[in-house]
Amino acid sequence: MTTFDDRTRVHAFRDDALGEHDAVGLAAAIRRGEVSAAEAARDARERVRAVEDRLNAVQAYADTPAPSPAAGGAFAGVPTFVKDNTDYQGLPTGHGSTAFRPTPARRHAPFARQLLSSGVTVLGKTRLPEFGFSPTTEYEDAEPVRNPWHTGHSAGGSSGGAAALVAAGAVPLAHANDGGGSIRIPAACCGLVGLKPTRGRVVPNDQSRRLPLDLVCDGVVSRSVRDAAAFLAAAETYRRNPALPPVGLAEGPSGQRLRIGFLADSPNGVRSDDATRAAVDATVAALQGLGHTVEPVEMAIDPAFTDDFLTYWGMLSFLIGVTGRTLGPGFDRNRMDALSRGLRETYLENWRRTPGVLRRLGRTKEAYAAAFRGLDLVLTPVLARTTPPIGHLSPAVPYPTLIERILSYVAFTPVDNVVGTPSLSLPAPGTTPDGLPVGVMFSARPGAERTLLEIAFQLEAEHPFRRIQDR
Repeated sequence: MTTFDDRTRVHAFRDDALGEHDAVGLAAAIRRGEVSAAEAARDARERVRAVEDRLNAVQAYADTPAPSPAAGGAFAGVPTFVKDNTDYQGLPTGHGSTAFRPTPARRHAPFARQLLSSGVTVLGKTRLPEFGFSPTTEYEDAEPVRNPWHTGHSAGGSSGGAAALVAAGAVPLAHANDGGGSIRIPAACCGLVGLKPTRGRVVPNDQSRRLPLDLVCDGVVSRSVRDAAAFLAAAETYRRNPALPPVGLAEGPSGQRLRIGFLADSPNGVRSDDATRAAVDATVAALQGLGHTVEPVEMAIDPAFTDDFLTYWGMLSFLIGVTGRTLGPGFDRNRMDALSRGLRETYLENWRRTPGVLRRLGRTKEAYAAAFRGLDLVLTPVLARTTPPIGHLSPAVPYPTLIERILSYVAFTPVDNVVGTPSLSLPAPGTTPDGLPVGVMFSARPGAERTLLEIAFQLEAEHPFRRIQDR
C-alpha cells in the first residue's frame, strides 16, 4: 500500500461550509439553506489562504467576491476561480507573462459570462505558464505552482493553478482551458476529472477563434464526474450550438455496452513509461469487467504531425510577439520566457512551411475518423510519462533539451485539439510508486460528450477516485 509523506502533501479539507462537497453537493446544500453562499465564499478563501503559501496557485484575488446574479444556476453560490488568460471585469489578465503590465479588464470575456451564468462566485484568478505554452506551470524567475499530492512535483499546465486548488480542496471546481492538453494534463497530474468539449460546444475562446486553426476550448477541472456533467449542462443552457447534438444533463452510466479501442503508446512513436502503461492496462481490465468490448486500435496520423503541431505552436508565439502591445503597456517580446522565445525562433526557421502545416493538420480528422470505425471510444494515456518533478520542464532548461522533454511527455492530447473532438481525463486505478495520480484519457467522435461522461460515471462508481484527504 502506498504511503504519503505529510510534509509533501497539502490539502485544505476541514469541517466547514464546504466540507467534502463537490460543486453539485455544495450547490444543493446552499439551496437547502444548510449553508449560505457567503459562508461558502468565506470558508473557501480561508482554505485558499491555508494552502497558497505551499502551492502558489493564485494569481489575483477579487477584492469583494460576490455571488453571481444567476441565483438559480446549477452552481449557485459555489466558489471558484477563473484562469488568468481570460478577462474577468476588474481583474488584470496577465497570461502568466512578465513581458507586459496587465491592466484591469473592462468587461468579462464571453466564456466568463457563460461560467457566471451557472451561478458561481468568483474569488480570483489562477496562475498559468506564460501564454499557456507549457505543460507545467513553472517560471524562470518565480515560484512554480506545486502539486498538492506531492509538492516536489508539477501540477501540470497550462491550467496548473486551477488544478492545484481543486485537488487540494480549496474550491470544488475551477475554470480551465485546453489548446493542446491544458485541461486534461493538469487533471491527470492532480487526480481530477478534466473534460475538453467538442470545438464549438461552449462559446468560442477569445484568443483562438480568429486563428486559422482554433485549438482552444474552455471548461473546468473538478473532483467528480457529476461536476463535469453539470458544468456542461449549465453551459448548454446558456448557449446551445445547434450544429452539435445536445448533451443534456448526464447523471450516471447508460448501461450500454461499448466497443472501445485502446493504445498505450503514442501514434507518433513515443513509448509510454511502465506506470502509465499499467494505468491503461488496469483501465482496460476494469472496462472488460463491466462488459465492454476493448481491443487494440491504431491511429495512423501523418508522421509529420508532431513537427507540424510544433510549427503551429511556434506561430502562436510569433503572433504574440508581433501583437503583444495590445495586451498591456510596456510589452517587450524579449522579456518573454525562453520557451516562448524558442518556439518563436522555431517558427521563424520554418515559416515557409505554414501552408503545408495547416493543410496536413487539417487532414488529421481523416485518420481520426478511420481509427473510430466500429468503435464508440478510444482509450489512451493522457501523458506518456508520469508527473515529473519540479524543474524537469522548467523554462529555465535549455530550449533544445526542454522541447525534446515536452514532446516525449505531451504525446497524446494535441490530436483532439487539432480535430476538435471531445476528450476526457480521468484518474486511473492505482498511483505511481510515490503516490501520485496517473490519468487515462477517453476520446470520442465530435458531439459525443455524453458517451464520455457515461463511461466516466461507470468507472468512478466501480473504482472510486483516490481522495487526497484519505490517509
